[in-house]
Amino acid sequence: MTGQDWLAKDFYAMLGVPKGADAATIKKAYRKKARELHPDQNQGDPQAEERFKDIGEAYAVLSDPEQRRQYDQLRALGGGARFTAGGGPGGGGGFEDVLGGMFGPGARVRYSSGAGGPSPAPPGGGGFEDLFGGLFSGAFGQRSPQRGADLTASTSVPFRTAAEGSTVSLVVEGRTVNARLPAGVSDGQKIRLRGKGRPGEHGAPAGDLVIEVRVEPHPVFSLEGRNLRVTVPVAFDEAALGATIEVPTLDAGTVKVKVPPGTPSGRNLRVKGKGVATPQGTGDLLIAVQVVVPQKLTPAAKEAVQAFGIATSGDNPRADLYAAART
Repeated sequence: MTGQDWLAKDFYAMLGVPKGADAATIKKAYRKKARELHPDQNQGDPQAEERFKDIGEAYAVLSDPEQRRQYDQLRALGGGARFTAGGGPGGGGGFEDVLGGMFGPGARVRYSSGAGGPSPAPPGGGGFEDLFGGLFSGAFGQRSPQRGADLTASTSVPFRTAAEGSTVSLVVEGRTVNARLPAGVSDGQKIRLRGKGRPGEHGAPAGDLVIEVRVEPHPVFSLEGRNLRVTVPVAFDEAALGATIEVPTLDAGTVKVKVPPGTPSGRNLRVKGKGVATPQGTGDLLIAVQVVVPQKLTPAAKEAVQAFGIATSGDNPRADLYAAART
């Protein structure tokens, strides 16, 4: 869209609304006109098709606050007149009259759309756009302030770094960006850094940087929010008779945990406050019990197990399974 195009068209008249119409009125008028002039309703009518395009153009400008402001400024300055391409007077009150005082008697202002015609050439060098580019902004091809684009990046961190939190450095489009990872960040989590994306244009703010975090697995621990999970092997006698065992913690220490008598494999035990410390609170240590079945038995151990089997021969561990299967 050029300044000449905007001067030649009255978008308000095209939509049938007053110059001071609000956004809702403009939208309502456009919808009504669009229904009336839609090509499907006016097949074979090239004039209706052309008017349909015109109201679409009018709505696109008037529904955008920045473009509407530019359009109103241009129309007010031009007084509804058109640019002339040189030659004789244009018949009263042209744009030249508005700027006549600036260029002196006899001076003329010419405008070209760039399609092979002469360039604007006021006396003294710079063209029309150079003189008024700041006022008309996008109307003459100059770009308005535009927010920078959002960028994405990824980083891979060790499990302990993710659990405890750390600052990592990334190179994004040739720039080094430092990002603070909060304690307890999970695998696949995305962190948005405001204003760390691509710089804006013409003074507009920069975009954001979105970092996807990949957490390297740990051989012992896993994260569940603020909680740490660990699977702990327990001997058969410990699970059957009960015992107090030591369980590793993330700080390279251990914590004593009581295993109740008769604890089955897969039961979860919890130790409060031994998870990940975050500003929102500290999680727990979740312990999954895994009862270990010996792969090899000594003669004495084998005899003891057989004695245990005889002593408990009246108990059927699959009784509940059979009952549930019959329902």
